[in-house]
Amino acid sequence: MTDCGAEHPESAQHQHDHANRADVHGHGVTAGSDGRYIAIALGLIVAFLVFEVVMAFAGHSLALLADAGHMLTDAGALGASLLAIRLARQPASGSWTFGFKRAEVLSAQANGITLLVVSALVAFEAVSRLVHPVAVTGGIVVTVAAVGVAVNVAATWVMARANRDSINVRGAFAHVVTDLYGFIGTLVAGIVIILTGFDRADAIASLIVVGLMLRAAWGLLRETGRILLEAAPEGYEPADIITAITGQAEVASVHDVHVWLITSGFPALSAHVLVRRPADCHQVRGELEQLLCERFGLDHTTLQVDHAPDELLTIGDGCS
Repeated sequence: MTDCGAEHPESAQHQHDHANRADVHGHGVTAGSDGRYIAIALGLIVAFLVFEVVMAFAGHSLALLADAGHMLTDAGALGASLLAIRLARQPASGSWTFGFKRAEVLSAQANGITLLVVSALVAFEAVSRLVHPVAVTGGIVVTVAAVGVAVNVAATWVMARANRDSINVRGAFAHVVTDLYGFIGTLVAGIVIILTGFDRADAIASLIVVGLMLRAAWGLLRETGRILLEAAPEGYEPADIITAITGQAEVASVHDVHVWLITSGFPALSAHVLVRRPADCHQVRGELEQLLCERFGLDHTTLQVDHAPDELLTIGDGCS
């Protein structure tokens, strides 16, 4: 039996071209632009963070302090995003055969964990203040919240221009949007305190912020967990891919099919394909790679293609 599973020179060059295209697609001009947008948003967030912490203590507002805690995670998210973009642009070398493309995944997961910790601390303090309310200066809360809304609108507008195909950028964007909603809630709480003197509104607003943080954290941890556990990415159903491959006339069967994400926007596939004689294994490989790229957007594939073994002997029941 002829073994066609050995790497063909043209196929090796094809895989090399795939890697080069992935580098250009994920870390070219777009990555540089994303870095600038993130840096601008980070500057806005950090400047406001310092202002908010000072005013939170001056006004005895837990809602403002909760927002400041979330703003701190936002600053960390944006800073980590910048670092991840820089690391992901490093070329593969030595034992790092994919470079540091998963740095953004680790960054996004760290953001999710930080959000969980901060939300737990704020929720505990908020419940305490619901039981034992603390006097809150409504005017300070309203002023700071109004400034916070303006700052986060600006940061959201800047981040909206970045490429959100990246889980790294998408996670940072989610942080900023969540803060915007949180400040709107805090602004409403401050107005309620001024008009009614109901100080518990501050703690209630804090719990709303906690809910938003938990929602953002769950989304980040769920998505990064799927990537790190190498589950099939959403939109890439293995059964559909297998059906498409076996639907080709030359293909006898396919097995050991694995579909996963190296990082966001970088799906990969490997499989062992058996083809019917006298089909040319290398030609079939090329046709399948084109099929997977055009139909599923999979341009980083590793296919081992062999001829299906001949059926040498068929054994009957022997009892007729």
